[in-house]
Amino acid sequence: MYILGINAYHGDASACIFKNEELIAAIEEERILRIKHWAGFPCESIKFCLEEAGIDITQVDHITIARDPSANILKKVAHVLKNLASIDAAKDRLLNRKKISNIAKDFSSCFGIKESSITAKIHNIEHHRSHMASAFFASPFEESAVLSIDAFGDFTSTMLGKGTGNKINVESQVNFPHSVGAFYTAFTQYLGFNHFGDEYKLMGLSPYGSPTMLKQVRDAVIFKNDGLFELNLDYFTHHIKGVKTKIMSKSDPTPSRMFSDLMVSKFGPKRNENDDITQYHKDLASSVQRVTEELIFHILDHLQKITKSKNICIAGGVAQNSVANGKILNNTMFENLYIPPAGHDAGTAIGSVLWLYNQIQGNDRIKPMLHSYFGSQFSDSEIEQYLKSQNIKYTKYSDFELNNKVTDCLINAGVIGWFQGRAEFGPRSLGDRSIICDPTRNDAKELINAKIKRRELFRPFAPSILKEYVTEYFEKAADAPFMEKVLQIKKDKRSLLSAVTHVDGSGRLQTVDKSLNPKYYGLIESFYRKSGVPILLNTSFNENEPIVNTPAEAYACFSRTSMDMIVMGNIVIERKMPIQ
Repeated sequence: MYILGINAYHGDASACIFKNEELIAAIEEERILRIKHWAGFPCESIKFCLEEAGIDITQVDHITIARDPSANILKKVAHVLKNLASIDAAKDRLLNRKKISNIAKDFSSCFGIKESSITAKIHNIEHHRSHMASAFFASPFEESAVLSIDAFGDFTSTMLGKGTGNKINVESQVNFPHSVGAFYTAFTQYLGFNHFGDEYKLMGLSPYGSPTMLKQVRDAVIFKNDGLFELNLDYFTHHIKGVKTKIMSKSDPTPSRMFSDLMVSKFGPKRNENDDITQYHKDLASSVQRVTEELIFHILDHLQKITKSKNICIAGGVAQNSVANGKILNNTMFENLYIPPAGHDAGTAIGSVLWLYNQIQGNDRIKPMLHSYFGSQFSDSEIEQYLKSQNIKYTKYSDFELNNKVTDCLINAGVIGWFQGRAEFGPRSLGDRSIICDPTRNDAKELINAKIKRRELFRPFAPSILKEYVTEYFEKAADAPFMEKVLQIKKDKRSLLSAVTHVDGSGRLQTVDKSLNPKYYGLIESFYRKSGVPILLNTSFNENEPIVNTPAEAYACFSRTSMDMIVMGNIVIERKMPIQ
């Protein structure tokens, strides 16, 4: 049985394909079309997944879509009638609903076949149920509390429940217009970060400030006694105007302004994108992050009380807040945490399949999802074929020679593009599509920004650490295979790991398991033997674009930047290194 899952007509459009309980492939449309957060019908992702499975669209048995136009329909109608000013937004939703309802037409257009040729049964799976399934059904837990928390999807922002075996029971939910994601996005926009997905900039800025405006920020959100919350809607506009998405750069979704004039009145003039970032902005970011954490803990405390579980699974856009994630176990009664590699909306493609496979069909659970390597892959021969076609000089090494070569380059201040195996599914580069550097260099951040990234200096880089050595370098033992948690680095290690230690002494670690990524593990191990440090600085292999997906894109990034070396498989292309 083949099940195709998609996230469509929404930011981070994606597709995946399962054969029975096995996930064969998963990819985001942005990786192929090269447009960040691409929103629309993921035609190319679907084609990729089918090719990986070795089938065509007519051989798919079921298609799941992580949207259900009928979900919360009465609440949607009531909201429109109550808020007549939102008629335009309602029209936008109806248009979107029409697209989802006529999905067979897009499949027909994508593949150039008649709609009648698509015999798969199509299932609309509600957005937050898809999120919950992507977390619990892929987790290692037999039972767990489950939380889906983001901006909005199918008129809901937050859903709480408990998973047991192959079933999830939904306990409660928070509906539009109240949303933790909307709260965070509105302040992100106010601080001058206006693009879809810019919330991580507020998170990265927050440690540079002090939470001096907690009282003012708390006025924008109401903590309820039942463990849920509401927004003080006077600070927001989305409940009246809706959340319109401007299509910038073809299909890069950019949301309309979500904060009201009251926010400007209370907090002062909005920061424009190119304005300097002042201490005031840093303090506000710190305050917003702190209140968001308090709200997450408030919800989780309630969820733990009603489920009595020691385990918690979380998905949704807010689950990408790695700073909050790193504090959950210390600030709640939960003892174990699982967040999937694609906790954001792209992951609902997988979640919609799992909801069908487990919740509806009653099948046994899949094996726990402990890695994210489900994307594109290229053999050394395919890489060589491309390089030869472009007359690009390269050298091929054995594994041992390669690790020595790359390690020497790293120790000699090299910045390296590391392109290996299957691409990661999700927002993080986890050792297959990464840019790597020596984490002990005081100038590493400046080197990477000067040579490649050219991004805001307040944004941190991540440490990839051999999992056996976490307790030597971090204050708390934790497994973080998806770079999903920020934890405190031990005080006596912070000066050593200056390149990956944030201003507050934290690091967004990725634990590297030899059984899951032996190639990347072997490189870090080689670096450890020569440097005494079992860690590499890891950032995504891109330059203000989606993460590279093909050898051609990887080489293009290398050629237009000052990267010192690119390693694709066992093939090395390098620039001459200056003598240090």
